[in-house]
Amino acid sequence: MSSISDVIHRHYDEIVRMWTEDATRAASARGLEAPELKNIMPTYLASLADGAGGPDAARAERRRYVESHVAARLRQGFHVAEVVEEFALLGRCISRMWADAPPAARPDVADVERLFSELHGASADVISLFSEHMRDDEQTEKRYLRLIQKVASEALAVDAASLGERLREVLQLVMEALGAQSAALFLREATPSRLSTVVSTGIGVEGLSRYATELGVLDEHPGSGLEAEATTMEVSDDLRRQGVLALLGIRLATRHALKGVMYVGFDQSRDFTARERRRLEFLSERLTVHLDNAKLYADLLSKVETLQEERELRERFVSVLAHDLRGPLSAAKVAAQLLLRRPEVMEERRDLARRIDQNIERTDRMVRDLLDANRIRAGERLSLQFVPCDLVVLAREVVEELSTVHGERFLLIAEGPVEGFWSEDELRRALWNLTSNAVKYGAMDAPVTLTVTRTASVARVSVHNEGRPISQADQESLFKPFSRTLAAQQGLAKGWGLGLTLVWGCAQAHGGRVSVESEEGAGTTFTLELPLDSRTVAAEGT
Repeated sequence: MSSISDVIHRHYDEIVRMWTEDATRAASARGLEAPELKNIMPTYLASLADGAGGPDAARAERRRYVESHVAARLRQGFHVAEVVEEFALLGRCISRMWADAPPAARPDVADVERLFSELHGASADVISLFSEHMRDDEQTEKRYLRLIQKVASEALAVDAASLGERLREVLQLVMEALGAQSAALFLREATPSRLSTVVSTGIGVEGLSRYATELGVLDEHPGSGLEAEATTMEVSDDLRRQGVLALLGIRLATRHALKGVMYVGFDQSRDFTARERRRLEFLSERLTVHLDNAKLYADLLSKVETLQEERELRERFVSVLAHDLRGPLSAAKVAAQLLLRRPEVMEERRDLARRIDQNIERTDRMVRDLLDANRIRAGERLSLQFVPCDLVVLAREVVEELSTVHGERFLLIAEGPVEGFWSEDELRRALWNLTSNAVKYGAMDAPVTLTVTRTASVARVSVHNEGRPISQADQESLFKPFSRTLAAQQGLAKGWGLGLTLVWGCAQAHGGRVSVESEEGAGTTFTLELPLDSRTVAAEGT
């Protein structure tokens, strides 16, 4: 009667061949080469020939073989049932060697039971090792999730500049969790087919940026859909030159909306296991949630800031109504009372009537400016009537009016008429605001220069003054309602901060634009640019 050891020694090569053929069919989709597939199984088979159920040292050695085999299968992405099946398959291949043998040539029942007891123990070890690995893997993922949560929570309390550094810390945690050498995060811009680099770290970051930009979000790659699945990416020659030889990509999507894409690069060419893919998907899902929370938090802060600005504007509006409008109305009221007391004096009646008319006109301008500024702030375009007019004539009228108050401080440069279809009243108000501002805040010993020019398609009027320049910070908010520069706040000149808002609204309503240039030593120049015929702009806007 043969023993199990005799059977294995006698049919060793045939058992290995049969097992390899059957295992290849079971794992054909994995594309493993023969050495990778066999792994330590031939060695384990040889150890069984040394005596199934032998001394403790032999069992310990076989346990090490099983551990090595499980470790390899984990790296290759096998599931636990597939590895258990490999040991069951080995048992079936061994038993086939005596299936057709006469009873006298078969191993005895006890020997066969010891063999399958050994294989059953190996299967139990496989399950135990997989379970232990999954527990460790779960704890590792929990650790990284905890760290990502900490970084994300801290990021909500910092400014935008520091947020980038916090996100870089998150990418470094993702790299550590996957054993990667580079990572990059790209968020989707308003333009559907574009990605913008938010943060990147590690090797080949420039190549990753170019890779994502060229790929866009409409290609059939991470970013083309909403499924948050880790995808093996094709590595470009550019990335290879920078040391990135393998690449995983994953879409970041929430509530059916694509947020962006994350790429993780490796410095060795390799296949990715199911565990690695799952880990990246798990971490990316949490990162996407934190990015969404950060966006919601930023939107909330913006809303709070907007509400704060609206409250301040309402307070300013009430202040204007309560104080500035009271002056001309009070003057008109006093003049009316005097007129009632002494109606018989004709000359005095004319003077009082003129004062009443002037103050009512002044009040009307204030109310109109406030209402127009409120329309502009609400995003509405001023309603204008366009008629033929000459920009040079309007500029000259403004200069003459202001000269009666400020003297000969103005210089008008114009080679000839600059005619077009515009709103006379609105342009006069805009030029008056620009020129009076130049007088208020410009150097007192230098002229204010108005230059009117035209090209084949546009007309321009520039108002220039020497003096202290406008800071870059002030320039960014210059055309907002009730906005006043630091110089205006510190100076003696009074104002609401609506003049430039009205100039901006005038330019927009005409289909033009207004710009400012201000530098130390060069002075300040505001330029109002208009199309020669604003009627077409008005027609397009209706």
